[in-house]
Amino acid sequence: MAKYKIAWLPGDGVGNDVMDCAKIVLDTIGLDAEYILGDVGWEFWKKEGNPLPDRTIKILKETDCCLFGAITSKPKDEAQKELAPELQDKGFVYSSPIVGIRQLLNLHTNMRPCKAFEGNALNYRDDIDLVVFRENTEGLYAGVEFHPVPDEVFKALMTHNKMKKFKNVPLDDLAISTRIFTRKGCQSIIRQAFEYAKKHNRKSVTVVEKPNVIRETSGMMIREARKIANDNPGIELWETNVDAMCMWLVKNPQDYDVLVASNMFGDIISDLAAQLVGGLGFAASGNIGDNFALFEPTHGSAPKYAGQYKVNPTAMIQSVKLMLDWLGEKEDAEKLDQAIAKVIKESRIKTYDLGGRNTSLEVAEEVVKRFEDL
Repeated sequence: MAKYKIAWLPGDGVGNDVMDCAKIVLDTIGLDAEYILGDVGWEFWKKEGNPLPDRTIKILKETDCCLFGAITSKPKDEAQKELAPELQDKGFVYSSPIVGIRQLLNLHTNMRPCKAFEGNALNYRDDIDLVVFRENTEGLYAGVEFHPVPDEVFKALMTHNKMKKFKNVPLDDLAISTRIFTRKGCQSIIRQAFEYAKKHNRKSVTVVEKPNVIRETSGMMIREARKIANDNPGIELWETNVDAMCMWLVKNPQDYDVLVASNMFGDIISDLAAQLVGGLGFAASGNIGDNFALFEPTHGSAPKYAGQYKVNPTAMIQSVKLMLDWLGEKEDAEKLDQAIAKVIKESRIKTYDLGGRNTSLEVAEEVVKRFEDL
């Protein structure tokens, strides 16, 4: 019996390509694991009206963690048009399966390392090494939205003075998305940012919000950060507005260690930080809960490249590294990180985004050669 049971969800497009690269790496490492294939993504939305079938949820609940490729996701109206004819007008509504998994399994913490590898010509600069902690289940991505706005919701909101200017707007012309924070959610993500900083000898944690305008939700995050900072006297707490943070990341990214933010702000700044170190081809992430975690590259499914093994698999291979760390396979995780760094530094085997002509598979094979040399 295998030591680990890992849900294997390739998803759509190049998700399948990069997962093949992950398999090359894991087979070389010899991780004692059983990989259980699950159905997820756009094809299952079109055929079944559900991009996250119940059979896949069952797999997730019966495994230790998940490795995830990429998914195609489209706006509500476009998604509706692509449903199979027999499913049209049956009440099916598309929602992102990755967001659904995060909420269903309470994967409350999204961690995205952004580290510049030596030899990567796409680096903004070589001394960037920061980590973004993003609250993963609340905020604007909680999914509490209304359109058209129900009469009872409108009446309840009209008791707020700021809603008076909307009193004559027809309900069908209003769309409302809620930004919901809980004190527990704020405390959890901030504590984990500080714990990571302490464990990895980082000097600062920067909380990224907008309390001067979004006073209640961002205000709660800032207040909780200040309390938790008092329990961590060796680590500086920096506070910044999200718009200013985007500017400072472009100007002085080397100044930052750990960033922590709510769901949407964390999504935005982590993509910006990823571009500073070479783009989404280098951007891995972990979605971490109390007893389960899902690891994925943060890029999309890039349908036009599907099956061509053209895209950079580094983010996927780094996601494997994060998974190994989480499983406690520290030695293999460190060796894999070193192997990735060697391949990038040598700049000999590389995909098109780095000016090369090699396939995703060839990059993975070069990484495992370097792994075996260590």
